[in-house]
Amino acid sequence: MGSYRVCVCFQRRFKVAEAEPPSDVKELFQKYSDGGAHMTPDNFRRFLAEVQGDDVSLIEHQNVVEQVLHKRHHITKFARHNLTLDDFHYFLFSTEFNPPIGSKVNQDMSAPLSHYFIYTGHNSYLTGNQLSSDCSDVPIIKALNRGVRVVELDIWPNSTKDDVLVLHGRTLTTPVELIKCLKSIKEHAFAASPYPVIITLEDHLTPDLQAKVAQMLTKTFGDMLFCPNHETLKEFPSPEELKGRILISTKPPKEYAETVKENNSFKSEKSKDSDDDEWGKEVSTKNQNENDVGDSDPNQHSEDDAVDDLAPELCSSEAPSYKHLIAIHAGKPKGTTLKDALKVENDKVRRLSLSEQALEKATESLGTDLIRFTQKNFLRVYPKGTRFNSSNYKPMIGWMHGAQMVAFNMQGYGRNLWLMHGMFRSNGGCGYVKKPEFLMNVGPNNEVFNPKDDLPVRKTLKVKVYLGDGWRMDFKQTHFDTYSPPDFYARVGIAGAPADQIMKKTKIIEDNWIPTWEEEFTFPLRVPELALLRVEVHEYDMSETDDFAGQTCLPVAELKQGIRAVPLYDRKGEKLN
Repeated sequence: MGSYRVCVCFQRRFKVAEAEPPSDVKELFQKYSDGGAHMTPDNFRRFLAEVQGDDVSLIEHQNVVEQVLHKRHHITKFARHNLTLDDFHYFLFSTEFNPPIGSKVNQDMSAPLSHYFIYTGHNSYLTGNQLSSDCSDVPIIKALNRGVRVVELDIWPNSTKDDVLVLHGRTLTTPVELIKCLKSIKEHAFAASPYPVIITLEDHLTPDLQAKVAQMLTKTFGDMLFCPNHETLKEFPSPEELKGRILISTKPPKEYAETVKENNSFKSEKSKDSDDDEWGKEVSTKNQNENDVGDSDPNQHSEDDAVDDLAPELCSSEAPSYKHLIAIHAGKPKGTTLKDALKVENDKVRRLSLSEQALEKATESLGTDLIRFTQKNFLRVYPKGTRFNSSNYKPMIGWMHGAQMVAFNMQGYGRNLWLMHGMFRSNGGCGYVKKPEFLMNVGPNNEVFNPKDDLPVRKTLKVKVYLGDGWRMDFKQTHFDTYSPPDFYARVGIAGAPADQIMKKTKIIEDNWIPTWEEEFTFPLRVPELALLRVEVHEYDMSETDDFAGQTCLPVAELKQGIRAVPLYDRKGEKLN
């Protein structure tokens, strides 16, 4: 029994019950137990095949039955081998036994690297905001352990110009030694995924320090380092071929000084990037605001075109060993327009970087050019410079145009980062997601997909939200309301192509730690390959802002059919109990 103090005179008491099986679960149990009190292993296997669409062997489903009985009844050797209704419900409500998506790599990993969306970090070394937080290897380790495959390091000379530091230049961020970051990358690179890790270097070094970095890289990584045989590659190898390898991506030394006057021609004007959209206002905490600080950055430059006080020195000499280590060449070729920069070259592949505003501007008139470019080359998108608090932009615009590296501040918690987490739950969480065929196809007249086209509905997703349970394990009894149990409601919707984006809401279930909604929603999808199912739970508060109670984001293309247990995560993306 739980109790809530209403006033000094008396207490209201509320029974905290077990989650009751929904009516659909009872009906399924009746059907697959042949109307009896127990479901046999054979009947259970039939349920898994017909309702859940699971292809399980005789031994597998018998093991599941035994594990469910053992976990539920805590008896080592259990005499019964059949499931009761409560055992059956326990199985369905278990994220361990009955998850919504698979946990294994299920996509073709033998295509060139540029055919994949890649889990990409921005300023991966920062512990917090972009202006005054510490630089450290800790956020790099955390990102790699989450499955992030692209780590960005800003490298600068130290004060005596004889060593290399990682820091966010011209800010108050405290530096960390480059060698410390490299050693941590080596140690943790393949903890979450065997597929290649790409280190993008934003280089502000003199040639002698570039040579020093080349030594550091070769000494630290040794045979793990992928060095192309030719100066530029005609096509990238595949993730499968590059398993266990480290790739370096930066601008070749001689090209730094050639791009001083770039980027102004395609810089975005003040752009709309409101968090108050179909998702509702950004989930906030009392001490952190996730909204942007301003809208445009008049001094912003392309990170690929970083030219600083060292620029005149950079072209005086080359560091051949350093240049030889660059697997993915970055930079904008000669020519003043973005249209020129997006020309596909037959004899080489490269990487181009655009700020979120520059990308948004480019999509207005160069959408098909972007897609044609990304069929072979890398496009990296990074947050605008005014996101001082490490917030993030909407990733979908980059993915819709084939951008492989949509770079995010992994410490900048908020809804947009939840979408990033959701996208990279795909393909077993290995950090590489194969791009949909429509982004890679070329038509008979050399035409490519145009995101501006009015697309037909191709799939319909039906989602029924039954009930929620488990908040008692993560939150104090009075966390949501001092005087009564919580009033939970769920928000369910789609993130994806603009025409697919929508958010719907269940009714509010008052005074109940185990809300039972049993509401169904239908979502017509035009681009199901890029659609993400969004689920949030909130606690209704009549006088103040509603309290956040958990969220998740799941790739629609990987959702398993049937009744599934969906784990929720907190604001930072950590799994709730």
